[in-house]
Amino acid sequence: MSNSNTVLDPIQFRSGLTVKNRVFRSSVTGRWDNYDGSGNQARVNWENKFATGGVGAIISSYVPVSIEGRITPQVSTIHEDRFIPFWRTIGETVRDRGCKYIIQLSHSGRQRDIEGIENTTIDPHSKAIRPKPAPSATDRDDQINGLPANIMSKDKVEEIIRDFAAAAGRAKEAKLDGIELHSSHGYLINQFLSAGINRRTDEYGGDLNGRYLFLKKIVHAIRDVVGPDFHLQAKISIREFNNIIPPFAHPGNDFEDGIKICEMLAEEGVDAIHVSRGSTFPHPLLPSGPFPFEMLRYTYDTMISSGGFASFRNYILFRYKFLHPLFNLLWNRLPKKVQGDYQQPFSGTKVEPEALDAFFQEHVSAKEMNELLYRHQGTVLRDAKAVKDALKKKGLNDIKIITTGGFQQASFINQAIEGEFTDAVSMARMLVANPDMVNKYFQNNQDIPDRPCTYCNECLGSYLEVPVGCHNIDRYYQQSVASMGRMGEAYAAAAQDALHAKNKEVMSVFLPTARVFNPNATDDSN
Repeated sequence: MSNSNTVLDPIQFRSGLTVKNRVFRSSVTGRWDNYDGSGNQARVNWENKFATGGVGAIISSYVPVSIEGRITPQVSTIHEDRFIPFWRTIGETVRDRGCKYIIQLSHSGRQRDIEGIENTTIDPHSKAIRPKPAPSATDRDDQINGLPANIMSKDKVEEIIRDFAAAAGRAKEAKLDGIELHSSHGYLINQFLSAGINRRTDEYGGDLNGRYLFLKKIVHAIRDVVGPDFHLQAKISIREFNNIIPPFAHPGNDFEDGIKICEMLAEEGVDAIHVSRGSTFPHPLLPSGPFPFEMLRYTYDTMISSGGFASFRNYILFRYKFLHPLFNLLWNRLPKKVQGDYQQPFSGTKVEPEALDAFFQEHVSAKEMNELLYRHQGTVLRDAKAVKDALKKKGLNDIKIITTGGFQQASFINQAIEGEFTDAVSMARMLVANPDMVNKYFQNNQDIPDRPCTYCNECLGSYLEVPVGCHNIDRYYQQSVASMGRMGEAYAAAAQDALHAKNKEVMSVFLPTARVFNPNATDDSN
C-alpha cells in the first residue's frame, strides 16, 4: 500500500461542517426501535459501533418524516417533537468518538416493505385489513412488493413538504450535524423526480423542471427553518434503469437528467451530493452483488400478509431454488447489458494471501477476493466524476461529492479521491462486516480488513425478521476445516461454532441493554 493515505484526510464542506476523514457510514437500517417510531438503546448501540470504529461521519438509516412515510414499523422516526431527545442522544454519543451525525430524512411514498397498522385500510363489508394506497406521484403499484399508490393532491404535496421542514427543524434542535434528503432508490422524492414513475399532469409532473419542483420546494422549506449554514446534502440516483421489473417500463431518468438535477440542487444551496443509482431498492446495479435468496427465503414470508399483490409471487420465487434462474434471468439482464459502461477506472492494491485471515481463506481465497473487488468496488465512480466535473464547469467547485458503491480498500479509495472522482466515499455492507475498518486497518496502514465483506448481500434481506448484521458464515469460522470431510461431524461442529460466533456478533447491538423504567415510579426513584 502506498504511503499516501488520503482516506484519512479531513474534509470540510461549505456549510462549515468538518469531518475527520473521508469514510461515511451510509444508510443501513434494522428493526430495533419501538412501533410508534420512538428510538431505543439498540439504535444508540448500533451507531456507536461505527463511531467507535473510526468512521468520519454516520449517515443515519432511513428516518421517516411521518409515520405514513416509513418503510416498515420499528424504525426510528422524527415526526414528533417528543423524539428530539432521542436524536440528541444519538448525536452526543457519536460525537464523543469524534464522529459527525447526518440524519437522512425520508418518505417512502409507494415503496414500502411492511406498511404497519397506521398505513392500512379496512374493507367495510368483509372487515379485511389491506394496505392503504400510499401517497405518490403515480397511481401504479410499487414495482418490488406491489403495494398500492395514488397520485396525491396538491394539498397533500404541501403537507409533506411541511413534514420535511418540521423534521429538519427537529434535527437542528437535536444538535445533529446535518441532513441528507433521501432523493434516490425509488422513495417518494425519487418518485417525483423520475421520468419513469411520475405520472402527474400538473406543475409537479411533465418535464424535468416540473418533476424537480417537489424537491426544490423541500430544499427551500428546510432552508427557511434551519438557515443557510446548517449542512444539507441530497442523495441522487444519477441513472435510474427503471425498466427492471417490468422490463417494458419506462427506463426513467438518464444520465443527462441526473446531472441536471445535481446542478439544480447545487444552485439551490445544498452542500454536497451523495451519488448513487437505481429507481428501486434493491436494484440489480446497487447494491452490487448476488440477490440474497438464502436470507429472503427465511425472512420474506412476513411480507405475504403485510405486503402488496406481488409479495406472494416473490416469496415463491425466493423460496424454491429451481425458480431462482427464472428470477435471475429478469433481475440480472440489465447489468449484463450495461456492464461495459461500468468498468472501474482503476484497481486497488492486489490482495495477497497473507493479508487475509487464514480461516477465512479456506472459504474465500485471495484470488476470489480480488475478483470480487474488481467486480463490485467503485461501480458508481465514473458517474460521480461526471457530476463533479459538471459542477466544476458551472463554477460550483465548493459542492462536495460523496459516492457509494462497495468500497473497502484504502488504496482504491485513495486513488478515487486523488483522481478527483469523488471527495469522500460511503459504505454500508462493508462497515456492517467490519465496523472498525478505519481504526483497526486504515489507521494501521492495512489496505483491507483480514475478513472483508464478500458482497453476498445477506445483510440486506435480514431486517425483515432478524437483526441486521453480517450474516455470511464464511467470515466467522473459528478453526481450520481444511482437513475435515465436508460430511463429517467435525465439519458440522465447526460450522455450528461459526454460526454461534456470527449470532453473537449480530446480537451485540443489544448490549448494553436499556435501563428498565417503571412508569408508576417518580422520576427521583428512577
